[in-house]
Amino acid sequence: MRFMVITFSMLFLFTACSGDKSHLQHEQSVLLNYPEATAEMTLVQVSEHSYYVQGAAGVATDNQGFISNAGAIVTSDGVVIFDTLGTPALASKMIRLLREVTDQPIKRVIMSHYHADHLYGLQLYKEIGAEIYAPKGAFAYLDSPLAEERLEERRFSLDPWVNEKTYLVKPDHILAASSTMELGGVSMSINYLGGAHSDGDLTLLVEPDRVLYSGDIIFEGRVAFLGDADTRHWLETLEKMETSGLAGLIPGHGSAAKNPTKAIAQTRRYLAYIREVMGSAVEEFRDFSEAYAAADWSEFEKLPAFEAANRRNAYQVFLSMETESLPAQ
Repeated sequence: MRFMVITFSMLFLFTACSGDKSHLQHEQSVLLNYPEATAEMTLVQVSEHSYYVQGAAGVATDNQGFISNAGAIVTSDGVVIFDTLGTPALASKMIRLLREVTDQPIKRVIMSHYHADHLYGLQLYKEIGAEIYAPKGAFAYLDSPLAEERLEERRFSLDPWVNEKTYLVKPDHILAASSTMELGGVSMSINYLGGAHSDGDLTLLVEPDRVLYSGDIIFEGRVAFLGDADTRHWLETLEKMETSGLAGLIPGHGSAAKNPTKAIAQTRRYLAYIREVMGSAVEEFRDFSEAYAAADWSEFEKLPAFEAANRRNAYQVFLSMETESLPAQ
């Protein structure tokens, strides 16, 4: 897979191109409303149309909130954004980098799921006029007390990049089934996965490039954060994806996978093992702490985020498998 790194530091608008460029003036005026993020960010090209920026490994408030990935599919008739990063300032920085490779308008945003580290940049794209697509399940987050509580916490922990002007953005379109879209002759498949990592998850396949944007269904080179995920469904999804024949894979966290099958397999093995250990504990009526201490975590313990996430992940799976074991009502 070919990688090209875009490292320019100044905003550059393509003056040589003909046509109406009023969207660039409007876009620039919107960007000026946001504080500057100083976290290091590089735009990486992984195929003819597919780009991404990679957040650092860490917890949600590390690196000015830049701990997740976001992507861009650049076509001859506009740009599609996949996820929007953890602050409006980070989204602004990504747009400035995009303007060094294209002057096409940003027309659509595909949200893989509604979690805060992928979400707060969304308002900036709304303000520049992009249409927002999200999975069924997004409103389960948006309408919950957790959404406002998390935003209020981020206004404190990520000030000034998340502040009193940061707000939650509702999608324009809800997707409850897999579908396709085309822009500038580039076909894209949007895969609706239901509730896997979150209340609703989407992936995006750029058909001519065979590049998959997976969101948090796959974590490359680090331990996945399971949150309140349906790990049984997530595991089933990964098992199907292993046979898909991808040329490239851009996960929700971590670097683009040079070996997509290997990246999928690592996340699948992690989910399968944690479900095996916690499932046995539930079946044998063993205490969580006892089961956790007895488990062999050696395959995963050297991965980034293991110390921060693994015990919490295991406890979440323990509780969910207790629920799975109950008779259906």
